[in-house]
Amino acid sequence: MAEIIRMPKMSDTMEEGVIASWLKKVGDEIKSGDILAEVETDKATMELESYDDGTLLHIGIKDGESVPVNGIIAIIGEKDEDISEILNEASSDSSNKEEEKEPLVEENIDKKDEAVKDEEINKGISDSVKEVENTENISSNGRTKASPLAKKIALEKGIDLKNVQGSGEGGRIIKKDLESIPSEDAKIPSQKIDLPKIIAEESYDEIAVSQMRKTISKRLSESKFTAPHFYLTMEINMDNCIEGRKRINETSQVKISFNDIILKACASALRKHPMVNSSLIENKIRKNHHIHIGVAVAVDEGLLVPVIRFADNKTLTHISLEVKDLADKAKEKKLQPSDWEGNTFTISNLGMFGIEEFTAIINPNDSCILAIGGIKNTPVVKNGEIVPGNIMKVTMSCDHRLVDGATGAKFLKTLKELLEDPIKILV
Repeated sequence: MAEIIRMPKMSDTMEEGVIASWLKKVGDEIKSGDILAEVETDKATMELESYDDGTLLHIGIKDGESVPVNGIIAIIGEKDEDISEILNEASSDSSNKEEEKEPLVEENIDKKDEAVKDEEINKGISDSVKEVENTENISSNGRTKASPLAKKIALEKGIDLKNVQGSGEGGRIIKKDLESIPSEDAKIPSQKIDLPKIIAEESYDEIAVSQMRKTISKRLSESKFTAPHFYLTMEINMDNCIEGRKRINETSQVKISFNDIILKACASALRKHPMVNSSLIENKIRKNHHIHIGVAVAVDEGLLVPVIRFADNKTLTHISLEVKDLADKAKEKKLQPSDWEGNTFTISNLGMFGIEEFTAIINPNDSCILAIGGIKNTPVVKNGEIVPGNIMKVTMSCDHRLVDGATGAKFLKTLKELLEDPIKILV
């Protein structure tokens, strides 16, 4: 009997998948465990495995097309088996779904009424201008007769009204009397410059929105407009951290980055401030005892957040190697669901791009995200004297439903103490 192959849900946020490429064609013999196609999800490109034996009788989705989760993508059965009834049922189900959709109500706009309104407005403006031009401004002390509009034009053009002959009633100066008179600026001869002719045309490329970008847009929009964000910024003196990193890398077989040190410091601070490590799950606050820190990684299609699990229990060397491995997997689209799920706190670092300070949107279902800026050489006061210092700004976005200002401030204070005296991180 024929078996329908449906689009599986390959991640917790997946709503549809794109067939990147079919590895089998209609008529091929299929065995359980064979890879039928490569599927692009919102996180990575993954393999679609067959769990049935038989012949590939039907492919419903072409390369590059998308299908929602649980949608029909192929049919496997016995060779030459009649599957017309299955296809008819699938088509019928699709039609019923379309009928269930509510019809769109279009708002009809009476363009005629709009045109009448525009004509009335324009007429009103015209009448107003004429009224201004025709209003006499005659003073009893012998001042020049001119309409208010003429006086305004004369002021703008630098024209002495005493030298102008009026053509209005009673010799009154009106707008048209000034139109032929050049302004004072116009009397200055201007130098003619021959500009080169620019030959160009407008152009653009249109790129299909990837599954990853769709999901990023949806989830971050939901987070921004659901979670009430507030932001806390703190300056951290990184002098001791710079010196400590230098000494560590002199003996370490693995190059330790500032991001590795910050991640380790965050893990230590989260242990002391568990509410910053909490989540809101179905109207319940979940205070996580484990510390899983997500690290934002930029890829061509968008942003992925692989997770360093139990970060507080790992050494700097362990963290450094794991971050590099996950970042490489993310860029090569080799991340698995276990690599990006389950974060309790997130770090986003743009310091390497020269960004001094920024805010980030909280990653659902975290309570906070930490935005890391670059280290900048800045004058600082030390022991009553102004000396050079290396300052790094960090900004934490907090979900006010879970974290109050004082709670977030205490966390940043602890983080500052750890980074300004990094030996505490290793204790």
